[in-house]
Amino acid sequence: MKVDVEEMGACKRRLQVEETPEVVQEAWERAFSRVQKEAKLPGFRKGKVPRSMIKLHFTDDVRQEVARSLIPEVYRQALAETQLKPVEEPDLQEVSLEESAPLKFSAVVEIKPAITLGQYVGLSVTHVPKPFAETEVDEALSHLQEQHVEFRAVERAADVGDLVIVDYTLTPEGMEPRSETGYGLIVGSGAVIPEIEEAVIGLTPGGSRRANVRFADDHRNEALRGKPAEAEVRVTEVKEKLLPPLDDDFAKSVGEFETLDALRAELRAGLEKRREQENRRALESAVLEAALAAHAFDVPEALVLRQVGHQIEHIREQMRRQGVDPERVPWDYPKMLEEMRPGAEQAVKRALLIEAIGEKEGFAPSETEVDAEVARLAEAGQRPVAAVRAMLEQNGDVDRIRLSLAEKRTLDFLIERATVTA
Repeated sequence: MKVDVEEMGACKRRLQVEETPEVVQEAWERAFSRVQKEAKLPGFRKGKVPRSMIKLHFTDDVRQEVARSLIPEVYRQALAETQLKPVEEPDLQEVSLEESAPLKFSAVVEIKPAITLGQYVGLSVTHVPKPFAETEVDEALSHLQEQHVEFRAVERAADVGDLVIVDYTLTPEGMEPRSETGYGLIVGSGAVIPEIEEAVIGLTPGGSRRANVRFADDHRNEALRGKPAEAEVRVTEVKEKLLPPLDDDFAKSVGEFETLDALRAELRAGLEKRREQENRRALESAVLEAALAAHAFDVPEALVLRQVGHQIEHIREQMRRQGVDPERVPWDYPKMLEEMRPGAEQAVKRALLIEAIGEKEGFAPSETEVDAEVARLAEAGQRPVAAVRAMLEQNGDVDRIRLSLAEKRTLDFLIERATVTA
């Protein structure tokens, strides 16, 4: 085998690969034998079609069989010989595959950049931890109140904060009208076009009003962006909000709390822990930004696109949890890619720099540490350790655990050796 590597950039290589005719012919013979065993032609029993007839009628099948088996194997050998570790599947080009002739192809691959490490110890960063305030407990209690709100029908004009049930017809300029009955909205929540909320205010049950509206420039439906429309709204019911009183009974209704003070204490502990985590992430981000400022390197496009894909899937999963079918939402993927690319590229740079520092400092976790993390996950999920380990190995998540543990040790190392000023 001959392999030549051409550098096409910091993160891209082209492999020119050539395998000998002898190896190709061996693969061709194996493929002929496999195809011959399954071949069927009138007048011949299965597996008894002569070689000459196989060549005449099944040449394409044999070629595909050779391509499926030989090209991936030769590609793997070429990677082993060049010691390249692509981050994505290759772009195969100029493939030449004929019987008794050399196999030739080029494979364009992306690889991680070779990062020349500079200063990453003793970095000077500014970090001001955000303090915890007791008012945050009050806000959390108010949020809990909102989750247990009730609405009571009233015979008065609708106002901000009311739940209003409406029938409406919306006619965008140059388009067919769209109507809906029994639509509920909280006045002032911003869930609908502002002009419709304004039209509802002051209407009593049975009242109606017309309004001229304009769709937002960033409306999720591209066809409606910035388009004017006429709306006719009729109120069928007005309901006022009734919040439960904040007392011991309320505390008992939301969990196993005997008193309101016990509920406040639980909320306070959770909020303080979350603030501690937020401050830690902010410090990590500050240290990493300082480290990145001292290291300039390119990143593979494949990893940036993969990061954008993860972010989009996260958005889709959030929509599913909110009861929204993401398949029914129009997605402007080119625009999303443009908007998400800078953040995704920065995230990939941070991950690659952490990996490079961790490798230099020898922060790879031991198997004992990996086992301990698997046991922790099993305990948190109340599942047998062996079952969790098997699932993680099947999904390839054990390597992610190793990466996560190494990343944590690296971040701890950078923070411990940084000069942090408020």
